[in-house]
Amino acid sequence: MAQHPGLPLAGKPKENYILSITIIGIFFFIFGFVTWLNSVLIPFLKITCEKNNFESYFVAFAFYISYFVMAIPSSMVLHKTGFKNGMSLGLVLMAIGALIFIPAAYSRMYGLFLAGLFVQGTGLAVLQTASNPYVTILGPLESAAKRISIMGICNKIAGVISPLILGAIVLNGMDRYDKTLLDAMDELQKVTVLNELAGRIILPYIIMAVVLVILAVLLRFSALPDIDTDTEDEKTSMDNLGKTSIFQFPQLVLGVIAIFVYVGVEVVAVDTIISYGKAQGFSFELAKYFASYTLTAMVLGYVIGIATIPKYLKQEKALMYSALLGIVFGVLAILSAGIHYQTIFSISLAGYTLALPFDLSVFFIAMLGLANAIMWPAIWPLAIDGLGRFTKIGSALLIMGIAGGALLPLLYGRMVDLFSPQQAYWILIPCYVFILYYAFSGHRLRSWK
Repeated sequence: MAQHPGLPLAGKPKENYILSITIIGIFFFIFGFVTWLNSVLIPFLKITCEKNNFESYFVAFAFYISYFVMAIPSSMVLHKTGFKNGMSLGLVLMAIGALIFIPAAYSRMYGLFLAGLFVQGTGLAVLQTASNPYVTILGPLESAAKRISIMGICNKIAGVISPLILGAIVLNGMDRYDKTLLDAMDELQKVTVLNELAGRIILPYIIMAVVLVILAVLLRFSALPDIDTDTEDEKTSMDNLGKTSIFQFPQLVLGVIAIFVYVGVEVVAVDTIISYGKAQGFSFELAKYFASYTLTAMVLGYVIGIATIPKYLKQEKALMYSALLGIVFGVLAILSAGIHYQTIFSISLAGYTLALPFDLSVFFIAMLGLANAIMWPAIWPLAIDGLGRFTKIGSALLIMGIAGGALLPLLYGRMVDLFSPQQAYWILIPCYVFILYYAFSGHRLRSWK
């Protein structure tokens, strides 16, 4: 069933619309569940594979660099297979990536873990290249940020859940195995302990692979309609007359850069917070929840976006305010480092006392989730506005921008080793400044002249 961009699906518009949104919402849940496991994998593999801070963030690098490498091939695959078959293929690739974790855990080979993450990222690149423009084109462009926000809630609710599940399995009791203790063991004892820790990852990833294959089969035979992004309305066709290259669209090129720095700061805010909490003196038993706090703040931001865009707030204004919030929270996180309260909240029940410690800097890192929430939903429709027949390749370039999630955490890890976990967060500020520029004027450019 082919459709023109920006128009409701034909036939039974309401039924097809709800079906399509529901299926794509399930995919965004899967994106979130798999993607935000990295916040647990980073400290877990740092210990089990005996890596430093810089090396541990290759977990994020291997996962997100796949988007850069595979986005254009993903676009080519979608041209041949269509959206539905392409997304089914993406799910199978993700399952293969999960299965690679089994030999990686048995051998404790860090490179093999990274290979599994790269393959999973490749599958996600196919899924994201298809699903993001799909959501944008399903309805009017001015409400695209609202639809993507709904998808974002599915993504981040999964992100809240997945670190808690994996963290409870693999980080349980790991406070006993710090570097000092491991170095004090004889070689045989250390190898035995590390092999036992690495084995914890096997069952969760076997279950993940099985679920992904089942979903791939269900999708292949689902009633999800296809859409056509190669057609243009009359105005778009006239605007694009004579354009032969995707790089002739400034709103897209600058949007790719905005996506690059946005994903970078989002991944830093989520994937570093557990390790940062540990550096601030929290145990893994407490710090394993911190990534879920950041993602919960993002869910709150998405709810605000759904309630306000476009009725009360244009998506470019929402992006502008979000960037300003990011600058404020980032600076406060750095300046408030070390302001730590042993107990901010305490409950006594049946002889047990629950005391919740509080660190102001960790709080502001978690609040970056609120600042980041609306950025992807706002940048995406602003960047592909008016691309017409260039939409698929434009979407692929935006997916390549997700490589920011590969490079910025790696830079953060290097800065941690050189300076400190707090000072390393300065890398966030210029990123938010560029997003502010894109929201203010960059998205309006239609010519480089």
